[in-house]
Amino acid sequence: MAWIYLLLAGFFEMGWPLGLKISQAADSKFPGIALAVCAMALSGVFLWMAQKSIPIGTAYAVWTGIGAAGTFFIGIFFFNDPASFWRIFSAMLILMGVIGLKLSA
Repeated sequence: MAWIYLLLAGFFEMGWPLGLKISQAADSKFPGIALAVCAMALSGVFLWMAQKSIPIGTAYAVWTGIGAAGTFFIGIFFFNDPASFWRIFSAMLILMGVIGLKLSA
């Protein structure tokens, strides 16, 4: 169950930068900020729950990896961020590290 909590924490970790990006539009400033704050809170709660049985270093690396890589791909698919070979390759290395940490735990 702890790994499910950690996956949820990583998922919500993507929500706060997304909320901040959404809040940059004048008509969605407050909904975007609300999304960011709620996502931060849920991300922290699920990380806390996961750390009850997953080592802190593993949990933190997986949490930030999911958040960073997920936000990277959200940027490409929804906000037209650059999608060069090296950027995608580097994000895939992050995901490979997350998978490696899961398999070694």
